[in-house]
Parts: sequence; C-alpha cells; structure tokens
Amino acid sequence: MLHLDIVTPEKKIFSDTVQNVYIPSSEGEMGVLELHAALVTPLEPGELRYLKDGKEEHLAVGEGFVEVTQEKVTVLCDLAIAGEDVNEAAVEKAMARAKEALDNAEHEADVDIAALQAIIAKSTAQLKVKRRHH
Repeated sequence: MLHLDIVTPEKKIFSDTVQNVYIPSSEGEMGVLELHAALVTPLEPGELRYLKDGKEEHLAVGEGFVEVTQEKVTVLCDLAIAGEDVNEAAVEKAMARAKEALDNAEHEADVDIAALQAIIAKSTAQLKVKRRHH
C-alpha cells in the first residue's frame, strides 16, 4: 500500500492509502506504486488518478509539486477538484476569458501570458474530469 496526501493552500483534499497513483508531470503521466524511487517533481495541470479499494478515482489538479518516497506520495498543488464538484459553465467562461485575453496579449505589454496559459490548462483538466462522469 501507498499513502497519498493531496493538499491545497485551502485544505487537505485527500489522505488515505491507495494501490497506485498516476500524476500529470512535466515529463507526461507518471505512475507511482509502492516502493517507488524517491523523487520530487513539478506537477502540471491535468488529471490525477488513483486506485482505492479497486475503484479508480479522478481529480483535476493544477500546478504544484509532488514528493514521492517508498511509502508515500505528497501532492502540493493550487487546485484539486473531483469531477462532480466542477462547475462546468463557470470553468468554460473562465477559459473563454483567458483565451480571449491571450489572443489580445500581443497588443498589450502588461499581460501575464504564463498565468493565462495556466488558467486554460487548469480549465481543460477540470472539464476533462467533469465530462468523464457523464
């Protein structure tokens, strides 16, 4: 068994033992099983999956870091939300605003392009996890 902690600045989202966890990292999806080599890696916005009691769970996650030891995975991120908790309409509006701002960014010097891209990536992850439940 592997202990998984998922923590955002607001609260601890999940803390329990799981059979495995799959994390969106900068190198692509990374699978972690018990006795995995220790590492720290950046977390990319995307879909985090874990297997608990034979049932696969899915969360949309944002940016952050993952620390892996042989017995534990700790995910520190700015967003972690289950599909049933995603407000699809609000996420689509936020993504549309970010895309529009990004399209206009070349004309404005004070726009944070990386922040807009992060909003789009997090929105995409939330919509993917939300739509998986339908």
